[in-house]
Amino acid sequence: MSGEMQSCIDECLRCYQSCLGMASNHCLPAGGKHVEPEHFRLMMACAEICRTSAHFMLIGLPEHTHTCRACAEVCEACARSCEAVGDMQDCVAQCRRCAETCRKMTA
Repeated sequence: MSGEMQSCIDECLRCYQSCLGMASNHCLPAGGKHVEPEHFRLMMACAEICRTSAHFMLIGLPEHTHTCRACAEVCEACARSCEAVGDMQDCVAQCRRCAETCRKMTA
């Protein structure tokens, strides 16, 4: 496994943890804009595609390029949504880092 792939796996797993943790421990208690269906579903989808992308790379499937492409797109959308909601800068930053490493894996 290349260093670049290991870095992508690490970022995907960190993003999975960040999105799921923020949704559960920040958004749900905060309420309001934080739990609007479109935003909350996007956070859940982001966590799941990050986990799936890491899984594909860990088991060595060449199709990881497909999940990484989708992951980058969903992470960017999640970052934009978290930025719009506000008070979620850690999630925004992690989603953007993950999107950047996933884009590298699709090249």
